[in-house]
Amino acid sequence: MKTGLDILLEKPPQKLASQRVGLVANPTTINRSLHHGVDLMHQHPGINLVQLYGPEHGIRATAQDQIDVEGSTDPITGLPVVSLYGKTFESLAPSQESLKAIDTLIFDIQDIGSRYYTYQATMALCMQEAAKAGVSVLVLDRPNPIAGHQVEGGGILDALRNFCGIYPIPQRHGMSVGELAQFYNATFDLQCDLQVIAVKGWKRHQYYDALDYPWVLPSPNMPTLDTAIVYPGTCLFEGTNISEARGTTRPFELLGAPFMDGYALRDEMMRLELPGITYRPAHFEPTFHKFANELCNGVQLHVTDREAFLPYQTGLALLWAIRKLWPQEFKWKTDVYEFRDDVPAIDLLTGFPEVREAIDHQKPLNAVLELAAAGRELYDAHRDAALLYE
Repeated sequence: MKTGLDILLEKPPQKLASQRVGLVANPTTINRSLHHGVDLMHQHPGINLVQLYGPEHGIRATAQDQIDVEGSTDPITGLPVVSLYGKTFESLAPSQESLKAIDTLIFDIQDIGSRYYTYQATMALCMQEAAKAGVSVLVLDRPNPIAGHQVEGGGILDALRNFCGIYPIPQRHGMSVGELAQFYNATFDLQCDLQVIAVKGWKRHQYYDALDYPWVLPSPNMPTLDTAIVYPGTCLFEGTNISEARGTTRPFELLGAPFMDGYALRDEMMRLELPGITYRPAHFEPTFHKFANELCNGVQLHVTDREAFLPYQTGLALLWAIRKLWPQEFKWKTDVYEFRDDVPAIDLLTGFPEVREAIDHQKPLNAVLELAAAGRELYDAHRDAALLYE
């Protein structure tokens, strides 16, 4: 397999030698030999790299979730770094002033296939602002690590769009970032001067561990492919007072709280007979984040069949079951989440307040799942035209 970065470095477009180039990067911006794309482009005679842009967690990904990152100077290359994750929503997009320093903006970051993951939202905002500034955008594509043939979830109301749901795509979107870039540009008329360098040697049905390519954790709490597989469902717990196990070595695979009983939750979930998944009662103590240094009781998710597993439905079912079993103790998160405090965080993640309301009223799980799958019309109508891989 060759990623967009590998292909670019073999033969860069001739214009990159004379144009001023900016690069949106993080630790996943690596080649097969684990050399970083910032260093490789900086040294390349055919690429005039002059400025870096850092997404959430930063260029070197040292910051935790929702921690603002300041602009800086890259210690390895000495290049200026513009932060795309500051203290305000406006800081999430490159300023027109910063774009004056470049002619082409390259995006090369490993996505994990979920709408909530903010890197593809950063890409969309870069495309919007680059179009205004007359700056071209070059996306170096990488595989979707949880494969590109399985799609699950719903859209999002316009009033609820946010950094974890910038456009109405499903929670498990089944696309690469290059495909998403083409989809966003065409479907939402961004008018971006866009080019995508596609991956060679990846087919849609392949998960990352089927590829001969190193895995680098895309963010501090995304350590493994196993984490990425469950994340489209268990990220929902960021909108609750249940620990998603940040501060442990298995974030998003473990879920719990001091008031929960993992055996009771396991039994309730097994009664639902969801495909491709089983649950182990578990105990853990987060070292930071929710319930830091407190004993949490809950479950660990164990995927038994990737092809059958429905992560988003499983996450919704877990919310439904926990709300049923601990109705007094379970709470929705109501403080600031991804720069918004006007609606519950769970609504920003599901895209529809009716999903939360149905869980609160303990409507049948099938009714909850039906509400959560709404709003797919634009995605379903335009996805095929954006696809690059068999």
